[in-house]
Amino acid sequence: MRAFMVMVLIATPSVLLPGVGADGKQMVALVALFVGVLTFVEYNATYPGLIEFRDAPPYNRTRFLMLLCMVFFLSIMSRGAAEPSTLARLFEALGLLIGQSLDFPYSPVRLVTLTLAENATPAHVYAVRASAGVAYLISIFALAIFALILRIDNWPTKNGAFNVWTNLPTFDPTAGGDVVTRLERDARFNLALGFLLPFLIPAAVKFGGMGLGALDLHYAPTRVWVIAIWAFLPASLFMRGIAMTRIAGMIREKRERNAEAAIPGYIPA
Repeated sequence: MRAFMVMVLIATPSVLLPGVGADGKQMVALVALFVGVLTFVEYNATYPGLIEFRDAPPYNRTRFLMLLCMVFFLSIMSRGAAEPSTLARLFEALGLLIGQSLDFPYSPVRLVTLTLAENATPAHVYAVRASAGVAYLISIFALAIFALILRIDNWPTKNGAFNVWTNLPTFDPTAGGDVVTRLERDARFNLALGFLLPFLIPAAVKFGGMGLGALDLHYAPTRVWVIAIWAFLPASLFMRGIAMTRIAGMIREKRERNAEAAIPGYIPA
């Protein structure tokens, strides 16, 4: 089911948006099949691979639903330009409203629109602004939901004992130094990068001499994926930082309980 849902996510823009050629659909199907097989192998392997927190739901489920909502909403909004419908017009109107609300000076949405080519048409600017606003708002909602889950559901201890090796395969506890200190340092780095990335990506594109027009954001599938990834990566890093902070706190609490239990005559409360 996980592999199938990932394949559906990758194929969503090419299915919903008109104008995708046969070669493009075949390429999307190949990529979807590859990622689906990779997901299936990762979640059924005994030893950890690349996917983090695979045994600590709903971390990956929240991230997946966030990206799926972004891709679906942006695809429906882009579909309205070629094949108008009531649903597409509704999504487009909501997107324009959200985009205008988040388009204030120095905001990530404003920075995205500033990276467009100078000869971009007003309709193209409106489409990019609406897409950026919707994607950024979805990422904020996903972060709020994940933070709420951590507080209410006592993540990840509700799912049993937390295994650092299987859930953090890229983190080596034996690399040297205190594990809690390293986890907190990595968490702060992810939080800082997640906060700055929505601002840094447009700035790097702008000052790098490669306006977003060079990516041909007039092509709807490209616009959907570029905007979705721009909003998804910072939110994903932010969630990873929050999760690692939570794990570091759990390890510290466990150490304190073990230290108290080792005191002669200590009676747990």
